Amino acid sequence: MIRALHRWPGLLALALVTILSLSGAALSVFPAAERLAAPQAETGLTVAALADRIQAVYPGVEQIRRSPSGRITAYWFDQGAPGAAVIDPATGEGVASADPNQAERWLTNLHRSLFLGDGGRIAMAAGAAAMLILSLSGATLVARRAGGWRHWFARLRGPLAGRLHVQIARIAVVGLVLSSMTALWMTASTFDLLPDAGTISAAPTEVSGQTGFAPDRMPTLQQTPVAELRELSFPYPADASDVFTLKTDRGTGYLDQGTGALLAWTDLTGWERVSETITMLHTGQGAATLGLVLGLMALGVPAMGATGVLVWLAGRRGRRRIRGNLSAGRAETILLVGSEGGSTWSFAVTLHAALTQAGQSVHVGAMSGFAPERYSHARRIILLASTYGDGAAPASAKGFLDRLTATDRAPDIPLAVLGFGDRSFPAYCAFAKSVATAAEAKGWPELLALDTIDRQSPQDFARWGRALGDALAIELDLSHGPVQPQTTTLTLVSRRDYGAEVQAPTAILRFALPRTTLWQRLLGSGFARFQPGDLIGILPAGGTVPRLYSLASGRRDGFIEIVVRKHPGGLCSGQLTALEPGDTVGAFLRPNPGFRPGRSRTPLILIGAGTGIGPLAGFVRGNTRGRPIHLFFGMRHPDSDFLYGEAFRGWQDEGRITRLVTAISRGARPHYVQDALRGEANQVAELVRNGARVMVCGGRDMAAGVAEALAEILAPAGLTPAVLKAEGRYVEDVY
Repeated sequence: MIRALHRWPGLLALALVTILSLSGAALSVFPAAERLAAPQAETGLTVAALADRIQAVYPGVEQIRRSPSGRITAYWFDQGAPGAAVIDPATGEGVASADPNQAERWLTNLHRSLFLGDGGRIAMAAGAAAMLILSLSGATLVARRAGGWRHWFARLRGPLAGRLHVQIARIAVVGLVLSSMTALWMTASTFDLLPDAGTISAAPTEVSGQTGFAPDRMPTLQQTPVAELRELSFPYPADASDVFTLKTDRGTGYLDQGTGALLAWTDLTGWERVSETITMLHTGQGAATLGLVLGLMALGVPAMGATGVLVWLAGRRGRRRIRGNLSAGRAETILLVGSEGGSTWSFAVTLHAALTQAGQSVHVGAMSGFAPERYSHARRIILLASTYGDGAAPASAKGFLDRLTATDRAPDIPLAVLGFGDRSFPAYCAFAKSVATAAEAKGWPELLALDTIDRQSPQDFARWGRALGDALAIELDLSHGPVQPQTTTLTLVSRRDYGAEVQAPTAILRFALPRTTLWQRLLGSGFARFQPGDLIGILPAGGTVPRLYSLASGRRDGFIEIVVRKHPGGLCSGQLTALEPGDTVGAFLRPNPGFRPGRSRTPLILIGAGTGIGPLAGFVRGNTRGRPIHLFFGMRHPDSDFLYGEAFRGWQDEGRITRLVTAISRGARPHYVQDALRGEANQVAELVRNGARVMVCGGRDMAAGVAEALAEILAPAGLTPAVLKAEGRYVEDVY
């Protein structure tokens, strides 16, 4: 509901809110420019002294105005001809024309009414209302994506357009809410939809009947600083019953032109002060710096509009349509999906179709949209949950556990949890297990016990489907065909071979960058944008599950590079290591934002063995700023599989790597990478105490040995790998 509330006003009112924001941003410059250009009154100058100076230069002065920027303007008649000028308060002389800025007037009319009078004002008010809805619904979606309001500035994942959309929203939303609310207030005031701001007191009728009392001798004007002045109107020369009218930040008063006495005074009401404050907040008049800040925030609207359209189009393009997907309030079966790369959604489509065919009413949605109060007709809830990284929630399940934990009690609707993962990873289906544990702790009734699907196995899914059918007393046949990702053809340009002497054939394969379309560059899809540590997927001939390899290069390196070891009987590794320059292979890209060094200047401790050196070498190659990097690399023998050996020597000379420590496992005294860490225990502990980030890449056994060694090294400092993981300073890419 919130997502739709955010999407459709944005798409329908995009042009209107863009005009509103761009014109508002342009108008925010004028108060600041006026403040800088206008001569300012000296501290302590009174209205009496100012009036005397101006009257000496312009005897026929009729009115003196001071704008919120401090600019003073005088209006006079000279031999029947009107005149006006911006005044230098130090001399009382005119220094600039008082004619209104035509560009500002044009922009103001555009901003307020599109040059269409009252109809245009109503249209722009509708634009402000749309902006308010977009801001509030967008803030809710940002908090949901981040996992709660407390994690407002949490690190983002996903395509560039989506990350830019959220980053801009995080900063601009406060200003946009303020601008849109004040715009609606001012429109309501224009159409007299607000309560009366107060009565304006009439000019006094009992006056002295005398004339000629000089303004510089009037006590009220002598006590009023120019900094509080808004307007001083002089009496008509031939009318003894007329009076001086003084308007200040405090209120309005009337002065006798014959005696200088204060005849009447009316303070500003609280309502008037509120209205003036709202006008100041919206226009920036009297708060030029705030106006510029709000103007800058308003510039985020067209940027968010463009990125929002890209995200919407990409979603429509990549989303599998679910025919007959009922609303959450009408469905008996609620099917919620937690997915990172999108593959789990394809299983949801298969399950939805099978349940619908069996006569069930089904709603499919994201776990991040979990809202039990909407499931008014639900008789069961099914969660399909994958796991991101080391047990974290995937993108479409952000905030689910926080909302479940925050509820007083779980829904009285039976629950089934199905986890998706790869059993070769230590954190196999860890997020699904966390969900099942939290649900049990909340007393959520169980429809089926937690079950898991290994490597997107259609057989596992069909088996679970039969169990679900038994629980629902229906026949359920889940025949799932995995959706293969769209691939790009890569051409091999060079290869370097290692490891034959130690019976571990390994190759560094370098592919040419494929051509990318403008659309791909805008969305960051395909191979338009990637970094070392991201994953390249290759579907081997005769296989159904893609194999993933960590990239050893980034887009700016100008090539795609991976490190592949040939495994006995390995379909994909055998095909890749058999490639010769000029051969091609189909591949797709999968971002891996959880395994990146970040932009910090804190030291990096990189630990890898064998082909795990690939992304680590990519990090070193990209370290052009000279960030301290300490690399621990395990190999069998330096003469056979010292991957990137020559490159590392050059990178050391260029300052891209601070220290390289190697461990040789084949020899008289086998030495593994965890042994190398223990040999440098003091320096490793000191680096970690000083904020270093640890990144590990390689096989599971190696990673387990490294974690054990680091636990020993860091124990005296009261630190553990688990603590570092919680702080985001220990990350793994393990296979």
